[in-house]
Amino acid sequence: MRPYIAVLSANFRMMLQYRAAAFAGAVTQVFWGLIRVMVFEAFYRSSSLVHPMGLDEVVDYVWLGQAMLLLTTFGPDPHIREMIRSGNVAYELTRPTDLYGFWYVRCLAARIAPVILRAVPQLLIAGLFFGLRAPASPASGAAWIASTLAAMLLSAAFGAVISITLLWTISGEGASRFLPAVSWLLSGNIIPLPLFPEWAQGVLNVLPFRGLADTPFRIYMGHIGPGEALLPILHQVVWAAAFVLFGRWLLARAMRRVVVQGG
Repeated sequence: MRPYIAVLSANFRMMLQYRAAAFAGAVTQVFWGLIRVMVFEAFYRSSSLVHPMGLDEVVDYVWLGQAMLLLTTFGPDPHIREMIRSGNVAYELTRPTDLYGFWYVRCLAARIAPVILRAVPQLLIAGLFFGLRAPASPASGAAWIASTLAAMLLSAAFGAVISITLLWTISGEGASRFLPAVSWLLSGNIIPLPLFPEWAQGVLNVLPFRGLADTPFRIYMGHIGPGEALLPILHQVVWAAAFVLFGRWLLARAMRRVVVQGG
């Protein structure tokens, strides 16, 4: 376990160095968050229907989505991609550690550090000036933290699978362009999932994407009460475990016949 903790710590500290990029990204996401809030305000003011979520809840949902956007943005690990392209990935096979575990903790560090650097200033700015409310209760806040940690585990499992596919595709551009669009839509980062049609709710509730955004956001708002949060969090953990198992199977299959590119 110590080697994986060391890798997680080293990569976490390395990602914390990109403070200027994180600040620029936070400012950009605040700008887009304001635009999205204005769109939803116009929608609610022009509609007389009763919606599953009130405008205040949607505003909270939008700002949480902007703060945690990187959890739904998938792409291969740049370091792993470069090793595969150059052929240096062969050295990875000589490490006295589990290769999947080594790559997974890299993906996890790449989620945790940037999210912290961007989320903290965004949540402060949105809370002070743009209508983001505090968690519905202390219990909701604690459940939200637990759900956010589960979302990070799930997001890292997604990222590890995408990195492993580089052993076949080399570039990884297809997955890194296709999956973010799918995850933004099906996780609720474009339209909150409770606003989707009733016929779509059953499918959305089963798919893993809601665990990246919708579940922690609705727990934060109290839309999912603390007493009801255990099952949604379990849904996140089960899907994270499923993708870890799939990633391990995929990597084992790739290792049966390794063709090293480059030299």
